[in-house]
Amino acid sequence: MGSLTITPKPLDRNPPHRIVRPLQSRRLNPPTNSRSSSRIFLKLENLQPSGSFKSRGIGALLLHSLQTHPTPSIVHFYCSSGGNAGLACVTAAKTLDRPATVVVPLSTKPLMIAKIKNAGAHEVVQVGESWKEADTYLREELLEKDDGGVYVPPFDHPEIWEGHSTLVEEVAGQLLEKGEEGADAMVCSVGGGGLLCGLLLGLEREKWGGSCTVLALETEGADSLNKALAKGQLVTLPGITSIATSLGATRVAQKAFDLARKHNVKSAVLSDAEAAMGCWRLADDERILVEAACGLNVAVCYNGRLKKLLPELTPESKVVIVVCGGSNVTLATLLAYRKEYGWIEGKITDDEEVPSAFSAPNGVNGYSNMLGWMDGDEWYDQDE
Repeated sequence: MGSLTITPKPLDRNPPHRIVRPLQSRRLNPPTNSRSSSRIFLKLENLQPSGSFKSRGIGALLLHSLQTHPTPSIVHFYCSSGGNAGLACVTAAKTLDRPATVVVPLSTKPLMIAKIKNAGAHEVVQVGESWKEADTYLREELLEKDDGGVYVPPFDHPEIWEGHSTLVEEVAGQLLEKGEEGADAMVCSVGGGGLLCGLLLGLEREKWGGSCTVLALETEGADSLNKALAKGQLVTLPGITSIATSLGATRVAQKAFDLARKHNVKSAVLSDAEAAMGCWRLADDERILVEAACGLNVAVCYNGRLKKLLPELTPESKVVIVVCGGSNVTLATLLAYRKEYGWIEGKITDDEEVPSAFSAPNGVNGYSNMLGWMDGDEWYDQDE
């Protein structure tokens, strides 16, 4: 599979909390009839300092807070996300030489707690059965008692949206370096809606709003935006049942809902199995390890899903997939996904240029039978 990395020119807005990352042209798994495929570009946000796109928005908020605070030397940041937002907060705070405390619910996995601590957190506090309880404790017991305390929400803040909007600015510059003008579609996953807000604001700034469709993806059981758009008003989910826990906002931000109704947004819901498939196939094709919340975006590139969701696309259409990243994933996670959801690859497009067409469960010519599989703690070859 050939690739082209576009080296971007320096941009005006490039604060230390984020780094301009590559936009890579990729051929993943198009339909057998190549006339139906489009041009795919991967925007590698998994390479941001914290491992996800969150470095853009959270970092922008922290930088703005320091620049506008009357006494920046006493600022102490407080974030109530035990996921990628908390990790982004600590990573940016460390870069800006300020302390950051993260409060996480008791359900937070030890892996993420260890990563947040290792990134340089001043303190990680576990309290409450849910994010809401952890957030309440942060506000009432910690933030109110610290004169230098600054609250860092995970997604619902104008400065966070502005930070995320720089992604579109970068894509525009990177496409121009290749002699291209604008994207025809952008694909992103939606949790609380911070990234979606940023993309839509960025599209407005680049004047792509009328010509670029944003495919906003959610998984079943974490689909608050899709349900809200269908009902015409904000909807609060009773809980999150998807494996894509990073999309686990029971209620999408009001701003995201308003912008999604106003702009050229197509909302779609995929299964956990499809999100998991996107993870293992991206690992096989690109050697990139991402969470299910990100695998969701990549999943549409395989077996004709993108064309079904956006039938107006042509072979010349430029589609940017936001590889949003995420740190709550390990090799063992992907192995478990393949064992549980491998059935989804029952029909594989016969494309010899795409490695994962062979390595996927039930892959082309049964090549996957040669793969090592995990049986408890033991490895074996299926052909033995």
